[in-house]
Order: sequence, then C-alpha cells, then structure tokens
Amino acid sequence: MELRALKGTKDIYGEEMRKWLDVEEIIRNLCDDFGFNQIRTPMFEFTDLFARGVGETTDIVNKEMYSFVDKGENRITLKPESTAAVVRAFLEHSMFADTQPTKLYYISPTFRYERPQAGRQRQFHQFGVEMFGTDSPTADAEVIAIGHTLLKRLGINKVELHINSLGGPECRKKYNESLKAFLNTKKEHLCELCQERMDKNPLRVLDCKNPQCQEHLKDAPTVLENLGEECRAHFETLQKLLTAMEIPFVVDPGIVRGLDYYTKTVFEFISNDIGAQGTVCGGGRYDRLVDEIGGKHVPAVGFGAGMERLIIVRDAENNAPLAPAMRDLFIGYRGDEAMMEAFKLVNALRQEGISAESDHLQRSIKAQMKFANKINARYSAIIGESELENGEIQLKEMESGDSVTVPMSQFVQMFSNIIKK
Repeated sequence: MELRALKGTKDIYGEEMRKWLDVEEIIRNLCDDFGFNQIRTPMFEFTDLFARGVGETTDIVNKEMYSFVDKGENRITLKPESTAAVVRAFLEHSMFADTQPTKLYYISPTFRYERPQAGRQRQFHQFGVEMFGTDSPTADAEVIAIGHTLLKRLGINKVELHINSLGGPECRKKYNESLKAFLNTKKEHLCELCQERMDKNPLRVLDCKNPQCQEHLKDAPTVLENLGEECRAHFETLQKLLTAMEIPFVVDPGIVRGLDYYTKTVFEFISNDIGAQGTVCGGGRYDRLVDEIGGKHVPAVGFGAGMERLIIVRDAENNAPLAPAMRDLFIGYRGDEAMMEAFKLVNALRQEGISAESDHLQRSIKAQMKFANKINARYSAIIGESELENGEIQLKEMESGDSVTVPMSQFVQMFSNIIKK
C-alpha cells in the first residue's frame, strides 16, 4: 500500500488549514450580511443530472466526470460542479413555493478528472451563491456585489470585473447564425476542436485557448450587436446599478458561456496574479436551467469561486502571515495529584469558552514551559505540592512576565474575568 495522496488531491492541515478556516468564516459572515442561507448537497448525484444540467457536449461531461455504477445499478457521479445539485434540491424540496427570491450559498468539495494546475486539483472546493425566482437586473447586481465584497474583505484588490450579456433565446439564435457565418470564413485556420465545435456549439469556439485560433477570432461578431430591446435594457440597467453601487466594471464581449441555459448577464472577476488561469470568480444568469433539469420556468442567477484559487490570489497580494494561533492559558503540573487538579481546572475553563491546555506527555516543568511558549499561551500557571497545600496558584502573563496569586477555589472565575475584559 502506498502511503500518499492520489494525484490531484491534497491534505489540508496546519497553517494552510487556518487560512481555509479564515476564508470560510469571511464567506459565512458575508452571506449572512446579504441574506443568503447555506445549503449542503450530497457529494454524489445521479449522472443524468449533470448530463442535463451541465451539458452533454461539454468537456466536463465527456471527459472529466468521476462516474460509476453503484451496487443498486444506479449511474452515479461525484459532483463536478454544484449549481445543478442546488437546482435539483430547489425543485425536490419545492423551495419555489416559498417566498421568493430563494437565496442560497454553498462551500463544497467538487471533482473533475483533469490535469492538476495552480489552484485546481482533481478534488477542489467551490464557494458559490444561487438566487432563484427573479429575472430583475437587481438580482444580477446583488450577486455581483457579493463577489466584489468578498474580494475586498479578503484583501484581493488586483482584480477586474468583466461583464457581458448573452441575451435571450432569440438573441442567441440570431448571434449563433452570425457567428457561424464568420467562423466558416476562418475554418481552415482553426484547430480541430474548434472545427468540431463550430456546428454543435459555436459560442464555445470563442473559449478556445489556442493562441492561433484567438488571433483569427479577433474580429468575430459580438453578441452585444445582436441584443433585442428587452435584453439590451436589462444589460443597461445592470450597468447603471453597478455604477450606483460603486462597483467598477469593464464591458467585455469575450466573456461567454457555451451552455444554452445561460441568458443575459455573464461575468468574471479576473486576476493577473495567477497566470493564464486568471478567473477568480465567474457566473451569470441561467434562466433556462431549472427548465432543463425538469422544473417549471424559474429565473436564476449565481456564481462560483474556487476556494483554492481564492487562497492563492489572497496569498499573492498579502504576503503578511496570519497572526499566530494562541491559547489563553497553559496549566503545567508536577505530580499525579497536581495533574488531577490541572485537568480539572482546564476542563472547567473550557466550559466557559476559554482555550486552555495542559501536558499529556508527563514532561519536566522546563519542557512544559517550552511547550507553553510554542503554543503561544497568553498566560501560564504551574501546580505542584506547595500550590496544593496553600490552595493558591501563581498566574503568569507570558509576554510581560508579570504574575499574580490567585486562590485555587476562585481560579476559574477570576481567570474568566481577566481574559474576557
């Protein structure tokens, strides 16, 4: 048996774990501020959900999903993304019958079999928000504002918001015809994959990462040139809302989505600090996804952000390390009777919400105090024979070295008062 993690997976612990917990706390507080409630969906779903929800022609479904048949002969897939799972939960639990809009967020492990790279493992983690039940541009603006506020709270400033509109079904149909006509004039210069996508899903050609293809796509028509009156008004209102909310943006016709259920607004927050994979957060309006999965028409908008990528970009912009983890108190001891008293006090303090620690390795007093320094204890105390006889403990502040004598019978109450001042 090989004692190593599988390629594309990693263990998260120590200082890195502290970074994750810090980001997760910021996310939870942020979503509370915006009135979004957390949802946790299962790690695996029926394969058909993603075939319908993500799209059978996508690389995710064709090449990247972890799929298998379980013992009940069900075709199962580990989640390659979370939006389809949230839509399934929205329908299964009839959330559409509640007061709308429905506002949900998640932090979830996600799985795709692809080449590991910076910020993207085969098991990675996504933070995302979804808002159901309104087609108003105010919802688009609010979802974008969550992404904008998150990046500000994380201290990530070297990002730029790019927005675009894909219009509705009629705009999309008209644009696809225009785009196909253009692509046919460039066909011989495009890669094999682009040539394959031209007829099936021409929008996906614009996503090609081949530099030669991008060179020949520079003059492609834009979807903005094909917007109908209602879609144009929606996009213009969104821009006015973002301006009013003081959220800077760039209109970028190159921001597209190849899936048919995307409508109107699409957006990405793009960073220059993580190389070619510069999108930190991206999303848009998907008014047709609920229909695709099997429900009645419910408009929706949302985004996803890779947790790993958020942490990489945050580290790139903020080189200062996290403040060291600290304990409120370390209680050392000498002898078995003192050990009993030390753990009695430690446990009582923990019941009061105080981070207290003692020794589990029966170390010498000198070694115990070294341990207290290593765990950054703010205060320390030692219990020995004389302390047990006198019923008093010397409480020492580690940084200043100042100490005070505290009656053992009142230690928990008095220390609680000190630490909570």
